[in-house]
Amino acid sequence: MSISERYAEVKKRADEAAKRSGRNPEDIKLIAVTKTHPASEINEAIDAGATDIGENRVQEVLEKYEDVKPVKWHLIGHLQTNKVRQIIDKVVMIHSVDSLKLAHEIDKRAKAHGIVMDILIEINSAMEETKSGISADDLKQLCEEITAQCDSVRICGLMCIPPMAAEPEDARPYFKEAAALFSEMKSWDLPKDRFNPTELSMGMSGDFEVAIEEGSTIVRVGSSIFGPRNYR
Repeated sequence: MSISERYAEVKKRADEAAKRSGRNPEDIKLIAVTKTHPASEINEAIDAGATDIGENRVQEVLEKYEDVKPVKWHLIGHLQTNKVRQIIDKVVMIHSVDSLKLAHEIDKRAKAHGIVMDILIEINSAMEETKSGISADDLKQLCEEITAQCDSVRICGLMCIPPMAAEPEDARPYFKEAAALFSEMKSWDLPKDRFNPTELSMGMSGDFEVAIEEGSTIVRVGSSIFGPRNYR
């Protein structure tokens, strides 16, 4: 299958998962994750209808940015504070904020560019040592600190990555937990201009249909669109 055919297939599966859960397919944002794939392949996905792409590494954004057709870029991988300045004017959302220190740096760089950067707080669903993200217990405090101290950052919701699993259904409990936390988050009385929890980013190639069934608004799909990664 070509990239355009795989993209269409993923979009169809996402739409069907949305309908199964009584939701409007248009409310699900499909981010094509382009890690290790060249600009030419990304452009194929854009031609097929992709409007949003996600990169894990700042360096890959910088390498491909000029050669990729107009599209919305998302930084979905772990972001070091010293790399923020390199991508602050290139991405529409940073999905992986897990500390006040990182939020401060994003705020500083966004302010310098006269923009407000949309961010998601990353939750480490199973508190795995090999993954970044904060615990559910620390979420409210971090949101309170960011909204109080960073006026060029807007918290738009949550991102979570469940533990690796053999079956998509194994991820469902983690998605349910994140969805419950997201629902609770919506009730918090924080400054509306800095806190607008509308996005729940969860679900990848192996489990995005389950994630949508459990309330995801953003899915991040790579290999099901582009095929296996070309690790370098």
